[in-house]
Amino acid sequence: MAKIYVASSWRNSYQQDVVSFLRNEGHEVYDFTHPNGDMSYGFSWSSIDPNWKNWSTQQYKEALNHPIAQKGFDLDFNAMKWADVCVMVLPCGRSANTEAGWMKGAGKRVMVYSPKKEEPELMYKIYDFISDSMFRINDEINRV
Repeated sequence: MAKIYVASSWRNSYQQDVVSFLRNEGHEVYDFTHPNGDMSYGFSWSSIDPNWKNWSTQQYKEALNHPIAQKGFDLDFNAMKWADVCVMVLPCGRSANTEAGWMKGAGKRVMVYSPKKEEPELMYKIYDFISDSMFRINDEINRV
């Protein structure tokens, strides 16, 4: 079985189902929403400042060095290094795309799960597999 990093968005309603499905298939799965494997929650900008949406660029740059941001980054980045495979669950945002791109560049396999119709993305050609079926993605993960 594989060690999997699920890259997605906090707003993605499919993310938790994907984590559960992969775990039920016997994989070890990192869940950024519960990075410690318990019911504690992962990183949130609002943990640093409830007014984070109104930050200037300078405030944003400073917040990246805040201990809470550093801890969240370390948890996610260490999990990216630990994992063999990334499953990017669409729709997602900038962080998930950055994570998937880094993982592909690090020589890891990246699967794109698109459970509903999404606008095509040319550069997803660099990834290993794209599907609207978690069963097919799981088959591809197990192909190693």
